[in-house]
Order: sequence, then structure tokens, then C-alpha cells
Amino acid sequence: MEKFVIEGGYPLHGEVTPSGNKNAALPLLAACLLTDEPIILHNIPNILDVRTMRALLESLGVEFTDLDEHTWKVQAREVRPADLDPDLCRKIRASILLAGPMSARTGVLRLPPPGGDVIGRRRVDTHLLALKKLGVEVSYDRYFHFHANGLHGANILLDEASVTATENAIMAAVIAKGESVIRNAASEPHIQELCHFLNSLGAKIENIGSNTLHITGVDHLHGGEFTIGPDYLEVVSFIGAAAVTRGEITIRKAGPEYLDMIQLVFGRLGVHWEVRGEDIFVPREQRLTIEPDLGGAIPEISVMPWPAFPTDLMSIALVVATQSKGTVLFHDWMYPSRMFFTDKLVSMGAQIVLCDPHRCIVQGPTELYGEKLESPDIRAGMALVLAALSAHGTSVIRNIGQIDRGYERVDEKLAALGAHIQRVRE
Repeated sequence: MEKFVIEGGYPLHGEVTPSGNKNAALPLLAACLLTDEPIILHNIPNILDVRTMRALLESLGVEFTDLDEHTWKVQAREVRPADLDPDLCRKIRASILLAGPMSARTGVLRLPPPGGDVIGRRRVDTHLLALKKLGVEVSYDRYFHFHANGLHGANILLDEASVTATENAIMAAVIAKGESVIRNAASEPHIQELCHFLNSLGAKIENIGSNTLHITGVDHLHGGEFTIGPDYLEVVSFIGAAAVTRGEITIRKAGPEYLDMIQLVFGRLGVHWEVRGEDIFVPREQRLTIEPDLGGAIPEISVMPWPAFPTDLMSIALVVATQSKGTVLFHDWMYPSRMFFTDKLVSMGAQIVLCDPHRCIVQGPTELYGEKLESPDIRAGMALVLAALSAHGTSVIRNIGQIDRGYERVDEKLAALGAHIQRVRE
């Protein structure tokens, strides 16, 4: 087991480059099952979740060649419907992404229940309904059993704009016979990357970036080469870290084209940044004052499907609010446990009222003090790192394997920016 020991109170300064988008890398790796030709993927983040997905694919017969630390050659020359390791599937939510491509490629998959962060119930019904529309038979007896004898196009209306269900439906539809329409599709940057990647392999996907996708099935996909874009969640984490430490940083190759709504929301917390081509500059001078609603009413920051404010950034925004002057209500209706890390911030000195599992009120600014903490999930874990960076004294964060699932060597990147952070083996 490892932990972070963080001495807070040191402003960040310098330059940092984010890793590739984890949430793009996972479906792209799964999509490699759709062709027997080689694919080269660049800018793969070297993190635990991605390595777990690789292990699952290798158990299905997929061959991997490391061209460098962040570039893999992937070839699903021969795929076998092997029994997947339940322990590996429990480690990541993304194991469910094997359902669509395996149903399309082999017609058979026995999948243990997927795992991932403990932030409340995360239903898989939307995946099953979409795949059934395309001709997949699904049953469940402690394992999911997928069986298909050829897929056909379909008009699919997702009952919720689920990211991974949209990805599964896309991967199955691209080599199904006929045309498919996916309505109420999620449209996050990683879904757009998946669509562009599949089109580069010969797929025919139209209306990319919208919530209605049109897909014409093709007989086969060919090999290709693709570069994964930056992880916008990591980019915003660094923006938040600079703001709460009163630092000044430049984030290289940050993908600012995806951050418009996030910039609006952080602007309401008194945080701004400058876009300089592909880079983002976060200045030291930040207003850090919460912008009230009309008439001085307490503003509400609520998560919604993309292109609105994403649920994965709620924890980061909440920590930023503890350092901003004013009062704000946070509302995450998606997950009933997203707010349950706020007690750790309260123990550090934050003024937070947990209204119910989905809502909390933050009043700032408050001085935070070092504390012994434990990371409950990826995003809350990174939020605790930000809190520790801005706190007086020393904090210890345990269970950092959760953070490592989504952030590549984040301690080294922060240390290079001047943070006093150490990784210590217990």
C-alpha cells in the first residue's frame, strides 16, 4: 500500500502536460476487437484502469506490442470467448465495454459484473436494451451472457444518456448489417474520439458530437493509427490545483475546445484562465468570489449530460468553492454517494452542509488544515489532493491506488510544479 504525504501552502508554478484521456483509451482498446488487423494507439495513459483493460483483452486473445511507454500496437488477430477474470472485471466499470464489440465479433461473451468507483448504483440496463435492439440475446445468472448470430441495424432510443451504453451501441452497430440510429446518445469528448477512431478504420458514423448518431454498418474494419487526446478531467484538476494554491501554471496541449461549459462554471466560482492556442494559462490573480444569482440568491451548480457540467468534476469544483468567497449549492442527481467525501473536507476545516446524498452547500473561503485522509474514489481522491495542497500543515492520503486508476504519476507532475508531495510505501 502507498500513500501521499503532502505539505500544503506552496503555490504551483511552471508547465505541465496532461496524459491521454482515460475515458477515451478504454473504449478505443475495446474497439480494437472489431478488426483482425493491427492498430497503433498513441498517447495511452499509463494508469491502472488501462492496464486492467489490457489484461482483459489479452485473456481474449488480443496481442499487444509496446512500441514505447505510451504507444501500443494492438491486434485482435484471433479472438476467443474466454472466461474473464472476475477480479479484473470488478476493478473497472469499463469491463462492460467488451459486450458490444464481442457480440459483434464472436457473438459470445460471458461477463462477470463490472466494478469501478463506489459512488452509488450504476445500472447496466441501458446497455442491455441497446444491444438487444441490435440482435443480441442477454441473460443473467450472476454473470451476464451475451449471444448473437449476426447483428442488424436498429432505431435505438437510449432510456438515459449513458456514456458507456452509447459506446457499446456504437461499437456493435458499426459492423451490424444495415443502418442504425442512436437517439439520446451521450456526446462527451471521449465518445467523439471513439467515433472518429472507428471512422478512421472504415466505419460510417455521422452527426458526431450530437445526441443523435447515424451509423451505416460495414462488412469489416481495417487497421489504422490514432492518437488519444488529452484528459480534460486532468486538465481541470490542474486548473483547480493552481487556483486553490494561488499559483500560476501553463497546461500544454490541453484540448481547450472541450472546456467551454466548464469555464463558465468555474467562472462562477471566481476562477478564470486564458486559452493560448492548444495551451491553457492559469494566472496567479484569481477573483475567487462566488457569483450570486440574480437578486443575490445562492447559485446552484448542477451536473448534467454533456455538453453541460460533468459529474466527474463535481468533487474538484467543490474544493475550489471552499477557497472562494460566498455560498454555493452543489447538486449531483446522478450518483447518491458522490458527496460522501465532504466529511473529510469538513475535518480539514471546510464549512460544508450535506443536505442529502445529492446536495451540499459550501461557504467559503475557509482555511484548511492538514489531516489524515483516505481516498474513496478516483475523483474524490484527486479533490482531496487539491485540498491538501492548499491546507496549512501536512496531510496524509491513503488508498491512493484509487487515484492512480485515473491519474498517471500525478504526484510527479505536481512535484515538478513545486508541490511538496511524496509517495510513501506503508
